[in-house]
Amino acid sequence: MEMLSAKQLSAADAQMPHYVPQADECQLFEHAWRCQLPLLIKGPTGCGKTRFVEHMAARLGRPLITVSCHDDLSAADLVGRHLIGQGSTVWLDGPLARAVREGAICYLDEVVEARKDTTVVMHPLADDRRVLPIERTGELLVAPPEFMLVVSYNPGYQNLLKALKPSTRQRFVALSFDYPHAGVEQEIVRTESGVRADVAEGLVRLAQALRRLTDHDLEETASTRLLVMAARLIGAGMSVESACRAAVVDALTDDADTAAALMEIVRGTLACD
Repeated sequence: MEMLSAKQLSAADAQMPHYVPQADECQLFEHAWRCQLPLLIKGPTGCGKTRFVEHMAARLGRPLITVSCHDDLSAADLVGRHLIGQGSTVWLDGPLARAVREGAICYLDEVVEARKDTTVVMHPLADDRRVLPIERTGELLVAPPEFMLVVSYNPGYQNLLKALKPSTRQRFVALSFDYPHAGVEQEIVRTESGVRADVAEGLVRLAQALRRLTDHDLEETASTRLLVMAARLIGAGMSVESACRAAVVDALTDDADTAAALMEIVRGTLACD
């Protein structure tokens, strides 16, 4: 596969989901796709991992099949299963098998949420074999050059029960994400919501203040996604304080005392009336 030309990239840019690069992640993704290497993206909730994959799939002109992983996700959910209907049994491809057949990009979001026996089915696709055995039909799907396997997870949620095994991790090229730098994050908030630049700047200042907290028991901190949601509410006419309470504070905690403390930070940072 050849790298896309500048003219091809320019044409694709007009149709792809908005994404602001932070470093060389776009080049890494494209080189991994060209070299037929699977990619592992790790980073906190709401930092742009899914948008980045959507952006790159459009940039490369490949269909994207996304799977949101969960505790009950089985190997059959990924690969496929036999269904009975009208007196006969038919095989129905799962999203992973469909992506292999179509030469699509298959994105497994929060892969550590899936059962351990489920992630093993990725192994033949994520090494030099690039095949997907379908045991129930005896078929061996060979991935075309255009196929790419991408997985993501949030390292903050990892523990002994929810962590990728070394035998899985070491099949992937890894890419670490974090929340964007202030200037980039302001541009994202402004572009995604349409609010004024000063509103976007204030929301990013708020996020930075919340991310510096160490004395509150928060599982997650303010993500770029939450900032965009707050900005959209503000753009629709809601007050800054109400928008930040609904989209940021109440999304981060259910504890009344913690919420009150966070609202004090909101008022102090944004000078809410």
